[in-house]
Amino acid sequence: MQRFFRPAVLFLAAVAVLGAGEALLLPGLYAARDFDDPAMASPGIPARALELHESLSERIEPWARDRIASGEAAWAPLHDVPTTEWPIFTSVFYLNATQQLADQGVDVGYARASVEAARDLIMDPAHHTWVRTHWGDDYLHDENVFFRSLLISGLTSYVALTHDQRDVPFLRDQVETLAADLDRSPHGVLQDYPGETYPIDVLASIAWIRRADRVLGTDHSDFVRRARRAFVAPYDDALGLPRFRVDLRGAGMPTNVQPGRGIGTSWILIFAPELWPEDAERWYGVHEDEFWQEQDWATGFREYTFGTQEEWTFDIDAGPVLDGFGTAASAFGVGAARANGRFDHAAVLAGQMSATAWPWHDGSLLLPQQFSHPCAPMLGEAAIAYFLTVPPADHVAIVQGEPQLTALALFAFAVYFGGFFVVLLLAWRAVRRARAGAPGAPAGRIRLGAFASTAALALLASALDPFAGVALLSFALLLTPRAARA
Repeated sequence: MQRFFRPAVLFLAAVAVLGAGEALLLPGLYAARDFDDPAMASPGIPARALELHESLSERIEPWARDRIASGEAAWAPLHDVPTTEWPIFTSVFYLNATQQLADQGVDVGYARASVEAARDLIMDPAHHTWVRTHWGDDYLHDENVFFRSLLISGLTSYVALTHDQRDVPFLRDQVETLAADLDRSPHGVLQDYPGETYPIDVLASIAWIRRADRVLGTDHSDFVRRARRAFVAPYDDALGLPRFRVDLRGAGMPTNVQPGRGIGTSWILIFAPELWPEDAERWYGVHEDEFWQEQDWATGFREYTFGTQEEWTFDIDAGPVLDGFGTAASAFGVGAARANGRFDHAAVLAGQMSATAWPWHDGSLLLPQQFSHPCAPMLGEAAIAYFLTVPPADHVAIVQGEPQLTALALFAFAVYFGGFFVVLLLAWRAVRRARAGAPGAPAGRIRLGAFASTAALALLASALDPFAGVALLSFALLLTPRAARA
């Protein structure tokens, strides 16, 4: 063993440094580049969005095809939101992001296979099982706002990208019937699911109906003007924001179940500027005044107004709420800020998001993958690609931004660069010990055996997981025994 000691240490040190370069140094450099990208703080398409979209375009197609072929969506538990909603939401976000790139002059021909697969998933009958169970066989014409609006949004992007006319009759039917249903509803809103009504989803559906006009040649501008009634007095909350959720089951006015929330207001502000610009400007002002928060460690949008809910909690819609910050509210806030021309907000939100997402060399983002549901492993990344490609709405005032290194972003950079430096230091220390020769005393040989065993395990782990490999290689280098002194 002693004759192989020095070459083995040199080899392990090299592997550890290369692995740490891939797992730590490169992500740090990518995140640093994103901070310096002008398109993060002003109109344009960030490099992060382009790389992420190309990465998604390589992965969406096989995932969607496998999921359709498996038929597992037909057996999803009825009230399991991630299993039922999120695969279709992934496909819609991806199609929308692809269209936004194409509309801004990017050649997205490389995405054709995934565009087709995403379209096939949202039209797959098995993926409609849960809403058919909720609403019956007439699920495409009986309330069901959220699902029907997702079909409208996804198919609108698909037709705009491919000019394929096969889904146009279906799309036209959904647009016309949903618009008519909302128009004749007593309060301008309908249920997403039996007993659950979310005005924020209704507002998004109105924007998607209007966007569908561009590919159908229709004009729902009069409907959009009438539809505004559902989001202003007397239907707004105490702050003047559209309510997050209402209850339509009683007589008279809808019951105010939940007022405006961070995620809901960030969501509607992506669309409101193209529907009702003056309302959008007012709502964004309230959102900034009541939900924008700058703490010692981070900056972003709150999920709830201060003092009304727990500051540390979790919600299926909002995700983790940390010190009041809504993780989804801040992520959706990137799109809201960009749509409203508020690149001062978009810059800090996107910078934090990039720094903490662990950007990988293939353009993907590792942490959103880890926190996405197994049934929709790319939902987080598809949403980020969509938010980063949202252009400012016509006629909004552009507020330029500046990159801001919040404590959260600085911590992420400390992990990237500090972690790489630690591995480099351990490698240098191990090489110095190896140059002095292998240990000869029995105790040294025991340590040599521990070093060899850990090194072998580390090499095996490196083939399976780069982070586990780097961690174990670093531990092996830490165990490198010192030569016995004469």
